[in-house]
Amino acid sequence: MSEKVFISPGKYVQGKNVIDKTGEYVKPLGHTALVIADKLVWGIAADRVVKSLEQAGITSIKVEFQGEASKNEVNRIADQGRSGHVDIVIGVGGGKTLDTAKAVNEALGSSVVIIPTTASTDAPTSALSVYTDEGSFDTYSFFSKSPSLILVDTKVISQAPPLFLSSGIADAMATWIEARAVIEARATTMAGGLPTLAAEAIAAKCEEVLFDYGLQAYESVKRKVVTPALEAVVEANTLLSGLGFESGGLAGAHAIHNGFTVLEGDIHHLTHGQKVAFGTLVQLALEKRPLAEVERYIDFYLKLDLPVTLEDVKLQEASREDLYRVAQAATKEGETAHNLPFAVTADDVLDAILAADQYSLAYKAKIGHKN
Repeated sequence: MSEKVFISPGKYVQGKNVIDKTGEYVKPLGHTALVIADKLVWGIAADRVVKSLEQAGITSIKVEFQGEASKNEVNRIADQGRSGHVDIVIGVGGGKTLDTAKAVNEALGSSVVIIPTTASTDAPTSALSVYTDEGSFDTYSFFSKSPSLILVDTKVISQAPPLFLSSGIADAMATWIEARAVIEARATTMAGGLPTLAAEAIAAKCEEVLFDYGLQAYESVKRKVVTPALEAVVEANTLLSGLGFESGGLAGAHAIHNGFTVLEGDIHHLTHGQKVAFGTLVQLALEKRPLAEVERYIDFYLKLDLPVTLEDVKLQEASREDLYRVAQAATKEGETAHNLPFAVTADDVLDAILAADQYSLAYKAKIGHKN
């Protein structure tokens, strides 16, 4: 593949209480909406979405998401959409709900609207979903078109637990680190071509914004207030990271994250972003980055209460054999670790996992950090 490819959603709207303008923004897309949200999110945001749709004269069919982005769940919801003759699918909530909405939309051939209630991942803007089966990574699914509309209500996001924002920052921090590797390797991105200059600029800007405003934004959500720092970081977590990873590419950090899914135990209680944070440190170790550069990320993650050691990701009891299984999964054929600009083996990844853990332990000892 020698062509460059850049893809993006049709429209992105972000601001306080923008959820109450859903109908206004959705009206050009159709007449009947299938609104998907889990039980908790209906009370937080989805009922407001339906009210706004009704005010704009759009019929709504409400569906409760059952919690797993599986093919069975997609088929179940798509059947409801077909029987209701919907022409808009609206996903409201977290990553699994939004991934399911995109997959349902692909089945129905309608327009999809994505309304995240947290800034915890960069999934909202992309034309792909991660299918899971009983919580473990199954496969990426690529769709024919990007979401038509993304609505991001920063007031809603400011009310979510701070962990969600820090997890989103961790996911977004991987964007430039992975895109940089893909660019160097001239590897193919999730968009299906080489990275564009636009994707490179967006991925680099994403990291810049996070280092500049990440801590202020994290403190903002602890007080449940919307600040300019929070607005900037929500955009970085959602739009910049979403465009950056999809058109800039994934590499080692997300491959490590996917590798972790082969293990049992408490690691599965961690968020996507928490696991990506450690995966990012593993990629930096694989790349032989200077210690000062690695420590910059470790320090930033510690300030955001993110995991930086094997103990932090609940793997203090994991055997070398277990960690080798992670490394094997992270380097299986087709995995994004092979987008790094050098050959990567399971042995290399195992060494990098242990190195990243040791670098973080040494840094914690150096600054007197208490767990």
